[in-house]
Amino acid sequence: MRNVALSRTDRFINGLDRVLRTLWGKPQGTERPNPAGHTHHDHTLSDDERRRSGCLMRVNFAGEVAAQALYHGQGLFARDASVARRMQHAADEENDHLAWCRARLEALETRPSLLNPFWYLGAFSIGAGAGIVGDAASLGFLEETEAQVVRHLDRHLKRLPEKDAASRRVLEQMRADEARHGRNARDAGAVRPAPPVRTAMKLASRVMTGTAYWI
Repeated sequence: MRNVALSRTDRFINGLDRVLRTLWGKPQGTERPNPAGHTHHDHTLSDDERRRSGCLMRVNFAGEVAAQALYHGQGLFARDASVARRMQHAADEENDHLAWCRARLEALETRPSLLNPFWYLGAFSIGAGAGIVGDAASLGFLEETEAQVVRHLDRHLKRLPEKDAASRRVLEQMRADEARHGRNARDAGAVRPAPPVRTAMKLASRVMTGTAYWI
């Protein structure tokens, strides 16, 4: 059967389905194995270590919700079909991250951020705005976002309790994926955002990570 390009309306409907799956359902990922290796409750950590890991993984789960929203917003307004496909492929891998982080939250007996719908809405608006500006700018925004995420994951890897090897394996795989997504965006013709934009992105990220740690 000949492939038929989706209309913008079809992409919008598909995007709405992804929103619901991201926030309250089971997003469609690539079905890669969970690097943590198990999903049952983790009783190898002390109560304090479990709380600390749980707070850190709650932040990372919120970050993956926001990443999905960015990709959805950018993909919806991408002008080049190949760029939209890149966004969708990266979003599928980010869905793996969502599943892994959710499993770790359950194993650590804690909950996702109560503000995830808010993070999604804000990130989607930013991603859509970047997509409207143009594909090169959108890819540049993506490259910068992934660079900041890699630095964020480096900090979390240092803060994780030493005994939490399962969460560490998850974050290490996420870091490798995020770095690759950034390289792919650069190779596709990304134009780096201006310094004020990069600064604003860092400030927005700090607000989200600082709040999601507790709420």
